[in-house]
Amino acid sequence: MLKIHESTASDGSLATVSLSVDCGRVLLIEASADGAPKRVDPLPEGALEAVMTRFGKALDPAARISRVATLELGNERVLLHVRHLARFDVIAHDYLVYESPGSEPTCALATTVAAALGHLARHAPSSST
Repeated sequence: MLKIHESTASDGSLATVSLSVDCGRVLLIEASADGAPKRVDPLPEGALEAVMTRFGKALDPAARISRVATLELGNERVLLHVRHLARFDVIAHDYLVYESPGSEPTCALATTVAAALGHLARHAPSSST
């Protein structure tokens, strides 16, 4: 499981958004601070790739990043959670880096990716219909 975002809920508790892979399918998991899942949604096929293509930019090889965690997606595809502290920033920013064979790695702000994937997961047609 790869935590991609954390925010403060209206009641003051922390809420996390994570991604996981189950039987080749990417799942979006929204959980409370104690780790108990509040919502688990399968992402539509190709949603992660589409979001990273839409919002991501080429990863600057000279960027000073720290790896936080890695999620193996299968078929040699990898999603990295990285942290970047720019020279002029006080607080580091979390990014996701999508690596796929034959493609240049793309990097996008983790909060943007979490919001886009959450929208797609909640509004995707149900696979049971």
